[in-house]
Amino acid sequence: MVLVAGVDSSTQSCKVVIRDAQTGALIRAGRASHPNGTEVNPELWWEALQTAIADAGGLEDVAAVSIGGQQHGMVLLAQDGTVVRDALLWNDTRSAGEADRLIEHFGSDYLARVTGSLPVASFTSTKVSWVAQNEPVNASRIAAICLPHDYLSWRLAGYGPEGDSQFGPDLSALATDASDASGTGYFNPTEGEYVPEILAWILGRVPHLPRIVAPGEAAFAANTDRTGYLGAIACGAGDNAAAGLGVDAVEGDVIVSLGTSGTVFSVSATPTSDSSGTIAGFSSATGSYLPLVCTLNAARVLDSFANLLEVSHEQLGELALQAEPGSGGVVLVPYFEGERTPNLPNATASVLGLTLANNTRPNLARAAIEGMLCGLAAGLSALTDAGVSASRIILVGGAAANPAVQQIAAEIFGLPVSVPAPGEYVANGAARQAAWLILGSRPAWGIDTIATVQKPAVPVTVMQFAAATENLYR
Repeated sequence: MVLVAGVDSSTQSCKVVIRDAQTGALIRAGRASHPNGTEVNPELWWEALQTAIADAGGLEDVAAVSIGGQQHGMVLLAQDGTVVRDALLWNDTRSAGEADRLIEHFGSDYLARVTGSLPVASFTSTKVSWVAQNEPVNASRIAAICLPHDYLSWRLAGYGPEGDSQFGPDLSALATDASDASGTGYFNPTEGEYVPEILAWILGRVPHLPRIVAPGEAAFAANTDRTGYLGAIACGAGDNAAAGLGVDAVEGDVIVSLGTSGTVFSVSATPTSDSSGTIAGFSSATGSYLPLVCTLNAARVLDSFANLLEVSHEQLGELALQAEPGSGGVVLVPYFEGERTPNLPNATASVLGLTLANNTRPNLARAAIEGMLCGLAAGLSALTDAGVSASRIILVGGAAANPAVQQIAAEIFGLPVSVPAPGEYVANGAARQAAWLILGSRPAWGIDTIATVQKPAVPVTVMQFAAATENLYR
C-alpha cells in the first residue's frame, strides 16, 4: 500500500490526512491550531505543520505530500530566506484603499482581462501595495513574494532560511500552482503567467515569484539527501480549488459552501473576465478554471435565527419545513455584516413582508434559510450569465447537513443537490494531488454522500427576494 498525505493549512488550524493512494481510504490524521488574528508570523504555520504531522503519526512511510493553503495570504521573504514581516491574511482589510488605487491606475477592464478578477482587500497585490505605501523599509527588503502553501512546501523541501535547511535559503526553489497564483492579483490564469507590470508599479521592481507547477507534476522531487521529509511534494493548491478537488468536482458542478461567508464556485473549461468585480476568475486545481462568487452572510444567518427563536439548528430546520415555499410572503435580506455580492458594505439586514397573519415561527425560520440561499443563488446567476455551465449543486459546510437546507436549496437553485459526507475537503483535495503525482493520473476515489435531493424549482422565493432587494437598494 502506497500512502500519500494532504495538508490543509487554513486560517484557524492545520489538518493532515494520510490516505491510500490507490483507494483513498483514510489511514490516519492529525491537526494543530493556528493563532487568531489577521496577521500571523509564518513560522507559527511551520510549527503547526510539524505538530499536525506528528499527530498524524509522521510522514516516514508517506510517498508524496501536497499542501492546500488559505488563499491570498501575503508572505514576504528577504534575500536570506527570513520573513520580512508578519503575513497579512485574506481577512485583513487594511488594504481596501489599495484595491481602489490599483483599479484607478490600471482600469477595471484591463485588470479583469489580464488577471481574471478585480482586486479586493483580500488579494495579495493590495497587501503588497499597502506595505509599499506604509512600510517602505520593509518593502525595500522584499526579495520574494509567496503564499502560505508555497512557503510551507518550500520549508518542507528543505529550502528554508539559514540554519533551518540543509540546502540553504534558495528563493529560486519556491513553487506554487495556478489556483493559488490566480488569487494574487498579478497572475494571468488564461496565459498561466505572472503580470509583472502590476508588481513593477506597486514596488518599482519585480521580486522573485514562485514557479508555476502543473497538476500531476512535482514541485519538489523525492530526495534522500534531505533531512526531515524525503518524499515528493506536489504543487499544492489554494483552499477553494483544493476543496473542489476534494469533492471530486468536474465541469458542470457548482460548489456552494456554507461557512461563515458563502462561496459559489464552479469547475469550468473556459475562463471568465468580469469587470464588475462580482466574479473572481480563479484557476482550478486540475488545470481548468474556477470562477467564484463570494457572499459575506451564510451560516451565521442561521446561527442568529436559531438564537432568536431559541431552538437548535435541527429544530430551526424542522420549523422551516412547516412553512410553505416563500414563507408566506416573509423575506429576509440577510446582509447582517454588509455584503460583498452585491457590493453593499454598509448594508444591514431587513425582514420584509410581515403581517399579523404570516408572522409565525415557521415562516421566520424558513425565511432565514431562504434568505441565506437566495443570496448565494444570485452568485449562481452571475456565473451562468457569464457562460459557466451548471448541472449540479454540491452543497458543503456545516449547515449543508440540515435536511431543510438541502430541500430549500434544491427549490431555490433549481438543480439537483448533492451533499458529500462531512470531511476535510481541502486536505482531501491536497491528498488527491499527492496521489495524482504517484499514480500518474487523477485518482478515481469515490465520494460518500449523505443526501441527494432533486425538487422542482420554486420561482416565487427567488422572485420575492429579488423584489425585496431591488426596493431596498435601487
